[in-house]
Amino acid sequence: MKAIIVGGGIGGLTTALMLHARGIQCQIFEAAPAIRELGVGVNVLPHAIRELAELGLLPALDQIGIRTRELIYATRQGQEIWREPRGMDAGYDVPQFSIHRGYLQSMLHRTVLERLGPDAVVTGQACTGYEQNEGAAIVHFADGCATRSASADIVIAADGIHSVIRRQMFPHEAGLKWNGVMMWRGATETEPFLDGRTMIVAGGFTYKLVLYPIARGTQPGKILNNWVVTYRPGADGAPAPKREDWSRRGTHEELMPHVEKFGVDVIDLPALVRATDTFFEYPMCDRDPLPWWTDGRVALIGDAAHPMYPVGSNGASQAIIDAHTLADCLARADHGRAGLAAYQALRLPATSEIVRLNRKGGPEGVIDEVERRAPDGCGDLDTVISFAEREAIVRGYAATAGFSTSQVNQARAS
Repeated sequence: MKAIIVGGGIGGLTTALMLHARGIQCQIFEAAPAIRELGVGVNVLPHAIRELAELGLLPALDQIGIRTRELIYATRQGQEIWREPRGMDAGYDVPQFSIHRGYLQSMLHRTVLERLGPDAVVTGQACTGYEQNEGAAIVHFADGCATRSASADIVIAADGIHSVIRRQMFPHEAGLKWNGVMMWRGATETEPFLDGRTMIVAGGFTYKLVLYPIARGTQPGKILNNWVVTYRPGADGAPAPKREDWSRRGTHEELMPHVEKFGVDVIDLPALVRATDTFFEYPMCDRDPLPWWTDGRVALIGDAAHPMYPVGSNGASQAIIDAHTLADCLARADHGRAGLAAYQALRLPATSEIVRLNRKGGPEGVIDEVERRAPDGCGDLDTVISFAEREAIVRGYAATAGFSTSQVNQARAS
């Protein structure tokens, strides 16, 4: 069996490593002219790290990321709502990592070239569509004015939220769903806050702050801190901003009034944001779950299959789990089409539920609920929302998304 992977992001690169580990030939075609260290922070949860550990990548992850020790949910005013250990500090057999998306992608890229060979990734190839026949699937690419085609037994579309292959499969799909939230995301080197391994999510429905370290700094005693500030200026269900408005460079003049809404005192947030020379603005978008992901010899994976709101630290994690599941299904199948169908049967229902839960706030729904009940803050939190209610929101999401401690450790043991 031979596979073509369209897209050289985290999902596509992990898929290549998983297929190679099972003796399945593959080649990646990436639209960008080069694999570059773009983006800011992501969290990769233990259920996904388990899969990367299977590939022998834990030492490499320790070189480029931070093992997350603790998660704190707080109000916009800084009052603690929920605190829990994470990763191995929470009893998992594997860690949780906070990491720069670009560093992770670059590490996976290097590993693919080392294990699959220098021709494993072909850049500058923008997918324009696919076709298939009884014997193969054919993908068409454009590189400037030049065009080329490549064929294989199966095609795996890892080409992201704006997937060309998804659009061909579903030409009448409604499109991106915007929840009215704009995000500003950046990272800069500062002194560590708290223990240097803690993640904080503060705010509520209208304003939210996400703050966590993602790498050791280039200077002694410094750490690369990732921050996200969100504001909901639009109505849920309003038309999504045009694609050309994505990744717009943010300005301090526009952002600082929102930053000043927070009273989190573990770090000087205004100073952190002002020290970030370049940061970007994004709309928070997803897509409706699909009825199917496969078309004969072609299948969707990662954000091409199930783009979701970035809450609960699940976007990159679910793409990695997709890659592992897909590789296992293909290795067991008598035919590529049967393997793709088995993968879809396992992953589509699970990720569709996560998309729906993320639309309700995911585990961060606990801070939304506190803000709804006490928008101006409160004295005794338990009079506003009980511990049992808080636990039900946070723990319930973890179980549904497949990363409760027992789920991850049992899967690793099996």
